[in-house]
Amino acid sequence: MVFDDGLRRSLFRVLQTDPQTSQRAVAKVLGVSLGKANYCLKAFIDKGWVRPRRFQHNGNKWSYAYIVTPDGLEAKERISVRFLQCKLTEYEALQEEIEELRQEVKNYRCSDK
Repeated sequence: MVFDDGLRRSLFRVLQTDPQTSQRAVAKVLGVSLGKANYCLKAFIDKGWVRPRRFQHNGNKWSYAYIVTPDGLEAKERISVRFLQCKLTEYEALQEEIEELRQEVKNYRCSDK
């Protein structure tokens, strides 16, 4: 299952914003299936990045709060640095492509005259 740094960063952000969010809400915010949200949360728990805490949501239902651990905060920092480096590389490549397209358009205009 694909689980990239962008998705990891987004999951950390969701959990830090609202630790008591449901898996269904996590899936909706991340734009993934409920099964993938469950898979990602379990992976975070297995890595020790998140600690689930069970609490009684209402009368007869139980829910979880997903608490980001100190190890999780360190992981988020590493992931964010990697993600930023990747995005900067993409941005630089996009800038080069834009400049090439500008030159092409300029050459088309000059050849039409």
